Amino acid sequence: MISIALFNNRAGVGTTTLVYHLAHMLSRRGHSVLAVDLDPQASLTSLCLDEPELEELWNVCPEAVAQDAAPASARRSGRAREGHSVAGAVRPVLEGVGDASPPQPVSLKAGLWLLPGSLGLGRFEDKLSADWFKSLAGDAAAIRTTTAFRHIIQRAAENVDADVVLIDIGPSLGAINRAALLAADTVLTPLTADLFSVEGLSTMGPELHAWRDSWQALTLSRSPSHRAVPAAPMTPLGYVIMQPEVRLDRPAEAYDSWRRRIPKLYSTAVLDQLPPAQDDPYRIATLRNYRSLLPLAHAARKPMFDLKAADGALGSTQKYVQTCYREFRDLAENVLRRVDEVR
Repeated sequence: MISIALFNNRAGVGTTTLVYHLAHMLSRRGHSVLAVDLDPQASLTSLCLDEPELEELWNVCPEAVAQDAAPASARRSGRAREGHSVAGAVRPVLEGVGDASPPQPVSLKAGLWLLPGSLGLGRFEDKLSADWFKSLAGDAAAIRTTTAFRHIIQRAAENVDADVVLIDIGPSLGAINRAALLAADTVLTPLTADLFSVEGLSTMGPELHAWRDSWQALTLSRSPSHRAVPAAPMTPLGYVIMQPEVRLDRPAEAYDSWRRRIPKLYSTAVLDQLPPAQDDPYRIATLRNYRSLLPLAHAARKPMFDLKAADGALGSTQKYVQTCYREFRDLAENVLRRVDEVR
């Protein structure tokens, strides 16, 4: 099993959309895929499931949230709203009463599962932050906290026999994302060719190095006897450039200028290497802007490359759908090829 975290500390680069479509494409190509939502906004979960499914998953129903129905302790802890999600799985760790216990992944289709997130996951941030330095000092309980995501993901992947795990992570450099990245074997970075993505690389890269180096300094002898400290390689796979919308007030040359800066900055900030001799060796793909297809895909609750005429993809739009399919097919193949190279 290989786990891939898709992460950029800048918002608005299409990370969740990329996870969703890559998961569906890998599944279509014959892989058993587990998609994991570790973003406290639960965007991936809301993209995969409709509202009635979310209500049932999170146990959000009139009986559960009514003041006279749910126990006071459940209302205070948010237990009634966490349900079968990652937030519910880490609640024993948060409350100091036990170890994380993974929920059963939700089957989205044959060969594709979702480990759902929920808004309650944000409550885990302070606990993870407080236990980080205790973990590095070898405290067994703190290590269980810091490795809770890793433990949940491994157990869930084993339960569904997944060979690829895709982890959706929110745009921040906070404690939740640090723990999420420690659970990942590799890291794929979505980018847009603009000032903010370039600046984001310069801050994200050093943080990744610091987290990885600090964690790997923790020796196995400091691990609690029942759980080994994961290596947390967080190996960079490369990046995917998401083309922005065309703006009449900004010439195409401006995007090209930022795009040309990305290889050097990615090499120095993320890989801690000299600039590449060849042109853009770390770019896995460039995906065009598909914003015209996204509303149709959301309404149909399916990937953009699966849209049919009945979904509103008529005439020339259907050719656009076919182009979308080819790009995501090539992306999936390139990602797996890069995984084989770094193993």
